[in-house]
Amino acid sequence: MPARYAEIAADLHRRIRTGDLRPGQRLPTERELALHYDASRNTIRDAVLRLRGLRLLESRHGLGTFVLPPPVLFPTTLTPRDGSGGGDGPAWRAEASRHNRVARADTVVVEVLQADGETAAALDVPEGEPLLARHQRRYLSRGPGTSASGDMDGDSDVPWLIQTTYYPLAFAERGAFRLLRAEEIEEGSVAYVQDALGIRQARYCDTIHVRPPEKDEIDFFGLPAEGTVPVFVQRRTSWSQEGRPFRYTVTVYPTDRNQLVIEAELGSDGA
Repeated sequence: MPARYAEIAADLHRRIRTGDLRPGQRLPTERELALHYDASRNTIRDAVLRLRGLRLLESRHGLGTFVLPPPVLFPTTLTPRDGSGGGDGPAWRAEASRHNRVARADTVVVEVLQADGETAAALDVPEGEPLLARHQRRYLSRGPGTSASGDMDGDSDVPWLIQTTYYPLAFAERGAFRLLRAEEIEEGSVAYVQDALGIRQARYCDTIHVRPPEKDEIDFFGLPAEGTVPVFVQRRTSWSQEGRPFRYTVTVYPTDRNQLVIEAELGSDGA
């Protein structure tokens, strides 16, 4: 049986979700809630603390506790028709535009490192093999009417995702020099690698799981320090037409502002 504070938190969550408690509304006092739920004030504090950790409530010193506007979820399509998927190339900016957002990114950080167990397995190379890693952090404008305070503020940026893509260092040595540059590849790295090296992406496979955020993710995304808002972690391995893995991408999305969309187009026979 759930703890009493969890039951109260669940009921308050339901009232927020159904509109009984509206964004900007002040929550009843601890004493009033304790009377309403026939619970101790310590139990009420624990329930409120849980909802604050989920970013549904905000306590303001001397004023009380208020209901926050619900987060606006952004749909990220992992399977766009151009085959790029998961934010490669112009697809991620185009998707933002379709939803009346503006996407931007920090400067790409390029690093040469040795393959660890995870990246070596993904790219089918020996551990210690030199790899080229391209790191990037991306943002979305809030869009009209979705500011943190609930007003019409569409100018500020919301941290959207953190992405690292790994390639064999040999790609740059064979002529894909732009992978070494600390700049975005506008047409997308998949298209660039095909043009530079003749390596065509024939298929890709995603694995997605949810975990608590790490310290740098809490700082970048502005998540609660308690780790109550988890993150999606998408790992994508891309294979060439010869059946060799050539690209490995790890993308981290905070769950409070993202929906991951997977589309499948079926043939006329449903297969």
